[in-house]
Amino acid sequence: MTTPTPVVAGKLKSVLTDQLRNIAPVFTLLALVTFFSVAAPSFLTVDNFMNIMAQVSIIAIIAVGLTFVILTAEIDLSVAAIANAIGITVAYFTVQPDYVNIANLPMPGVIAIVLTVLAAFAFGLVTAFGVTWVGIPSFIMTLAMMQIANGVSALLVRGQIAYKFPDLVTTLGAGDLFGVRWTIIVAVLFLAVGYFVLKYTRYGRYVYMTGGNREAAEYSGVNVKFIIGSVMVICAVCTGIAGMLSVAYYGSAQQNQFDTYLLDAIAAVVVGGTSLFGGRGGIPNTIIGLLVLGVLNNGLDHVQIDSFLKILIRGLILLAALTINVYAQRLKENN
Repeated sequence: MTTPTPVVAGKLKSVLTDQLRNIAPVFTLLALVTFFSVAAPSFLTVDNFMNIMAQVSIIAIIAVGLTFVILTAEIDLSVAAIANAIGITVAYFTVQPDYVNIANLPMPGVIAIVLTVLAAFAFGLVTAFGVTWVGIPSFIMTLAMMQIANGVSALLVRGQIAYKFPDLVTTLGAGDLFGVRWTIIVAVLFLAVGYFVLKYTRYGRYVYMTGGNREAAEYSGVNVKFIIGSVMVICAVCTGIAGMLSVAYYGSAQQNQFDTYLLDAIAAVVVGGTSLFGGRGGIPNTIIGLLVLGVLNNGLDHVQIDSFLKILIRGLILLAALTINVYAQRLKENN
């Protein structure tokens, strides 16, 4: 006996509605790869693929932490400022050349790295305390943390530029292993660990429960305050490590150096299909979002498009992703 056509159509519609935010980014990625491959023969090469991976690797580390935050239906607008502050902090704990006029506090390399990671952890704890115990909305709290982190950056370097970092940071940020950038390897490790935690651990299930239905999670015995606070700390630590690698990647640490990281990281998570309303999405979505942004930025360079127009196109892509995100949520609520 065959299934009636209306039933099949209804099931297909239900699947498409449920998977819209996952399907759209994949089609976007395929369309971009196809277009740039035709428009620029130099685009579809192994070397260029590795370039794309290197270009998105730092953002990928930040996006892992931000994925945890957005899955709980929260937001962190301080990631770029914290990355900047932590990059400057690791330079502050490193001996600088004589021509760098910064009154810093040099430490042995390992101690400098440990202190810097602890500083990132401290940023996360302050954010977590404000959001979970004081009750400040994450949007407002992380705006305040953005300003605090910018202030820390200004106090540590006072308009100067630092150039020296611990050897391990320099190697991971600017070196390679058999031709593969260390930043790519570190990003893959972060993505893999993030995927494992969200997919296969109880903590990961609690993150999804908290974002999907906070009241139901509380009734089920989930410590929602702890989950929200912990994802803020995870995001800050991921961002801090990205900041350390970034200053080595670019060869300097200075104020307002990574301002674009905020939009890039949020775009990677949202464009990939993770719901801004929490509870849906994850690391695979973030990977697709990173590839979309990486292919878009790299491909536009290959077709030699106006740099100002490139900024506009990126904004339009983000707007389209946000529209699909909201539309998919409304379809879900109406079904």
